[in-house]
Amino acid sequence: MGWRMNRRRGVRRAAAVGTAAALGLGVLVATAHAAERETEREWLDIEVFADVPAPGHPEGITVADDGTVYVGTQQHASEPQTGPSKIFAFDPTGDLVAEYVIEGQDPRHGAGVVGLAQDGDGIVYALDRYPQRVIALDPATGEQTDYATFAQVKDLCVPASALTLVTQCAIPDGLTFGPDGALYVTDVAQALIWRVPPGGGEAEVWFSDPRIESVFGANGIEFVDEDTIMFAQSLTGPADGLPPRPDTSRLYTIDIGPDGGAGELELFWESRPADGIDGFAIAESGNVYAALAFAKAVVVLSPEGREIGRNPATPAENLLLDVPMDDPASVAFLDDRVLVTNHTLFLGNPASWVVHDVYAGEPGRAEFRPQVR
Repeated sequence: MGWRMNRRRGVRRAAAVGTAAALGLGVLVATAHAAERETEREWLDIEVFADVPAPGHPEGITVADDGTVYVGTQQHASEPQTGPSKIFAFDPTGDLVAEYVIEGQDPRHGAGVVGLAQDGDGIVYALDRYPQRVIALDPATGEQTDYATFAQVKDLCVPASALTLVTQCAIPDGLTFGPDGALYVTDVAQALIWRVPPGGGEAEVWFSDPRIESVFGANGIEFVDEDTIMFAQSLTGPADGLPPRPDTSRLYTIDIGPDGGAGELELFWESRPADGIDGFAIAESGNVYAALAFAKAVVVLSPEGREIGRNPATPAENLLLDVPMDDPASVAFLDDRVLVTNHTLFLGNPASWVVHDVYAGEPGRAEFRPQVR
């Protein structure tokens, strides 16, 4: 398939607006041109939605009901400390409209915001690593409060930058609200999923299993329906499977029982070797759009767990992008596209600090956004 890969939509957008002005039809014609442009895009066509300022390393992303896109920033552990994280707000066209400096981070570390979510009042919830907590940010006022905290469950933790993963320090990574107002949070190093009760407080261990023990473990998380959670396992654990395949990734589902407890762990999909799944988002159709951090691509899975699309298909195709994918991390729907943060955690290239726009041609499934405060 001949993929078209463009830095931004500026040239064609400007042409559309100029044509509208020349014809004297104003915003109606501009809107028609925009709609026509979307129909011209091929499925999984990749563009750049927005450039992300310092401290960069965009990871978490969430899209508000009005189309505002919030992006959280992180930092590579080996880089010089650049100060606190920021959350940037972009309008639906990718223009930067606001930024929020995260308060109360440990000054001995750099930026540390990972996953983002929202509630029914438009409050943005950000997972922070320094310290390990969930921050509630009111975009209207900039007010920030600590919403949840996390404990160290495993005994081995050595809190040094290069050892936090392999020694199983608490590293909350992905988060999503359930219909009851509880917040479910994956822990990428401790082989568990946390549950934060409605209204916040100390997180409780909701699910843990030796099969998800891994150096890069539980990651992105979303609700499939009101009774089923899906989460990503970045690298399969050594205790899972005969023979074990620690080079693949998996998507698992867990049903939630009538008492709110976790049901059985069920395999939904297993990747090719060295794909390294991170975050994902689910379409209304049930298709799953997932970021492959190691493969540097976006993959699409059918509701039955079968791969039906991937772009870029090869590393060579990725290099043809104006801004190649580099550790793509989180995924969120904006209308009929998915936005994918370009985390570039390992290489740390500032030229790669972007949010990609991948044409899905279908809308996303509505997330649970309860009122919890």
